[in-house]
Amino acid sequence: MAEITAGMVKELRELTGLGMMECKKALEEAGGDLKKAEELLRIKSGAKASKAASRVAAEGAIGAWLAPDAKLATMVEVNCETDFVAKNPDFTAFARGLAQIVAKQSPRDVAALLEMDLGGESAESARQKLVQKIGENIAVRRFERIETAAKLTQYIHGVKIGVTVEYEGDDTVAKDVAMHIAFAKPRYLSKEQFPQEELASERKILEARAKESGKPAEIVAKMVEGGVNKFLAENTLLGQPFVKDDKQTVEKMLAAKKTKVLSYRFLVVGEGIEKKQSDFAAEVAAMTRNAA
Repeated sequence: MAEITAGMVKELRELTGLGMMECKKALEEAGGDLKKAEELLRIKSGAKASKAASRVAAEGAIGAWLAPDAKLATMVEVNCETDFVAKNPDFTAFARGLAQIVAKQSPRDVAALLEMDLGGESAESARQKLVQKIGENIAVRRFERIETAAKLTQYIHGVKIGVTVEYEGDDTVAKDVAMHIAFAKPRYLSKEQFPQEELASERKILEARAKESGKPAEIVAKMVEGGVNKFLAENTLLGQPFVKDDKQTVEKMLAAKKTKVLSYRFLVVGEGIEKKQSDFAAEVAAMTRNAA
């Protein structure tokens, strides 16, 4: 059997990002053949990734990229299992790398994105290596790509909320609006964009509530209109009170600053993913019983 040197182990670790003992065992199994050892680890990495894939990944980070001319921006949501891993430098670097791929190659969907090159290998291969190294399920969930003739700005809150705003006017004001969106999460830009079916459904609910008050019809009508206006204000960006000055709406603030928001996108990590609720005490008790 070929001698397995510390240098060989070090080289394999640099290639795969895996632990020293895993690399040493792979080299021993491969008879000192570095390429074969790397292939063995990739095979094992894939197996581990498949096993990890059954676990819920509802934490994660938003990878973002903004072109120097502010005409193109991307955001990618990458999920993991724990908040701790979401802040891991390798994990966040992977998310940022994916955002750059989306910008440069404009994949049609996540499956196409994972087939694209990331540092000399496919993004899927890089993902599997990261699963092996970190030991958690890692999933690329979705991405946004925005290109415009106007201007774009981005705001990333921590690692979990990403906002991109398309605008005309003041750069600082647009950045403030992006921060506002991260905080208030408006569903639509304006009341004109609000779906009429959903608005009609909300109106019916408000009418039923108002009628139960027993007040005259004209008062009921005013109550309903007031409720509809409040509902629209709460759920549209332009109608919301501006987070930095709640005495004025975002619409009035923008008008005063001669700035116009054309559109926006935002991603919230784990949004819509059902998180598994665990009982830590019960898990420890079960482990103790099994050990006994």
